[in-house]
Amino acid sequence: RIIRAVVRTFKYFFGLRFEVKGLENFKVEGPAIIVSNHQSILDMMGLMEVLPDNCVQVAKRELMYMGSVGLIIYLGGVIFINRKSTSSAKMVMSEVAKTMVAENVKVWVYPEGTRNCTGDLLPFKKGAFHLAVQAQVPVIPVVYSSFTTFYNPKTKLFTSGKIKVEILPPIETKGLTSDDVTNLSDRCFSTMRETLFRLSGRP
Repeated sequence: RIIRAVVRTFKYFFGLRFEVKGLENFKVEGPAIIVSNHQSILDMMGLMEVLPDNCVQVAKRELMYMGSVGLIIYLGGVIFINRKSTSSAKMVMSEVAKTMVAENVKVWVYPEGTRNCTGDLLPFKKGAFHLAVQAQVPVIPVVYSSFTTFYNPKTKLFTSGKIKVEILPPIETKGLTSDDVTNLSDRCFSTMRETLFRLSGRP
């Protein structure tokens, strides 16, 4: 909560405004998997606008070594995985499934697997959806509008702008099996892509 309060003040220095819709969709009882698009480090400010209590993130291990950013997310309880080691990543995710149910926490995952500021979505990796099905918990999609009108990913420079954030209704996974993971992933991708285009003013 301390980190959230501090990071939220950064938006005033950077000239960013956030318009949030659908916070009531986080009010599900018990654990859940939250999936969102990931465009740049600016997402962290948007994340702090909506981050529910008892929620941890899953991130690539390389972020741990990014100086002050790495320290902040480490102190924030982020779960780091080694994406280069499939067996290690699967082991961590299996432990996450047990922990999230036992400790009643929500887990935030970026299913694109990396930052993407193209104005579209990259194909989703299925780890988050396997996790949701394994734990039999709902998936809650979160979508940030495109940063392309005010952010240049090559120069890392941006002007002031407004970011729309929308939390979509939970998608239940009770009764689903590993055979349903692809369909679940595709359903989330389609819904989030349509929302991304709508929030960004694209047809």
